[in-house]
Amino acid sequence: MYFPSLFLLLCVSLAQLSQEAVNGHGVKNKHTSGKGLLNLGFKSPLMHTKANLSDITNIKSSFEFRTLDPEGVLLYGDTQGGVEWFVLALRGGLPEMQIGKGDAIAIVTGGPRLNDGRWHQVQLRSEGRLVVLEVGGAPVLMVGLHSQHAVEHTMGQIRLSLGGLLVQELELFRPIQPQMDGCIRAGNWLNHNLTWETDLGEKGRLCLAEIQRGSFFPGTGLAAFNTSDFPVHQTNSSFITIEMEGPLAEWSGTALIILSSQYDPVLTITAQNRSKELKVLFHEHAVSVSEPLAKLSLSLSRYMVKIDLDNRIIRELYDDTHDWLARWHEGMVLAFGGVPENTNDIAADNGSGYLHGCVRQIRIQGREVDLDHALYKHSSVSSHSCPTSVGLLDP
Repeated sequence: MYFPSLFLLLCVSLAQLSQEAVNGHGVKNKHTSGKGLLNLGFKSPLMHTKANLSDITNIKSSFEFRTLDPEGVLLYGDTQGGVEWFVLALRGGLPEMQIGKGDAIAIVTGGPRLNDGRWHQVQLRSEGRLVVLEVGGAPVLMVGLHSQHAVEHTMGQIRLSLGGLLVQELELFRPIQPQMDGCIRAGNWLNHNLTWETDLGEKGRLCLAEIQRGSFFPGTGLAAFNTSDFPVHQTNSSFITIEMEGPLAEWSGTALIILSSQYDPVLTITAQNRSKELKVLFHEHAVSVSEPLAKLSLSLSRYMVKIDLDNRIIRELYDDTHDWLARWHEGMVLAFGGVPENTNDIAADNGSGYLHGCVRQIRIQGREVDLDHALYKHSSVSSHSCPTSVGLLDP
């Protein structure tokens, strides 16, 4: 079967076009102090910097941080080009620190839950062989590591990055999803006047004054999965459920599309906020719903799709030309927020077919879908946060 290669090619093409869209502004690298308001979610890593160890007199950094994302990297640092390293991240909403030194790795997780959408004052400092994490002025975590084979270095360089890892092949004690949908401000890094480097140009993602839970699609990109990543046989079910929570009446654009391995549309859902209309197209059948409410649910069986709005059955559509459950198992493209159909259309980046709106929650077989685990996600899509008033951000 050639589909996995086809899907991989699709994701690589989308990623290249996304990067070209960023670089198309004519800005290769931008330098900043790292003290202002920064959104970590646009790129991984967002920024990076380096300094001579001989110039650093105090290993202490502080910043304010806000997120609704339960998992991702905040700060990474290393010396000797990654031989010795440190990571501050969130896992399950809790702070986690990992240290690698020589042949040893240490990890500690705990403290207060930080993915509550509020601003938190965070400080990291080194006390000899210990690293201490403070939140709100109170110590919450401490980790230490000593290796008999490690050598203390006061020469060379120290590297830092925000929102991602600088060493791709870094093997953490517990692997973690690096992308972080969050914001940092008031950064003070190593008590040193560091210059950070980023290639985002002037069009990075904004840090909003107020946020709410959900995934925000600004009308410029999509997130794509392989349906085989959601195995149905594990639930002993004869149908597949896909649920999306609104407000559906505020959506505009393509909310969902399923494409076969031959790249033919199987099911498409589009919305229009001006007419308050939702359209579902399944093979050759079409359904239009006016005044859609808060929750859309699709049940896809072998030859039928059932459409529910707020737990009320709207329509049942039949098509016995294909076994859609078998095709789901084999692998199809499941895309939220747009149509990955024609790369030329995507390169135009006019956003005409992309979704603009907040999706409060996406569930497949009752399990919440995290867009950070998509095989491809456009950098403009926020996985875990929406503006409280989407109408203020109309494209």
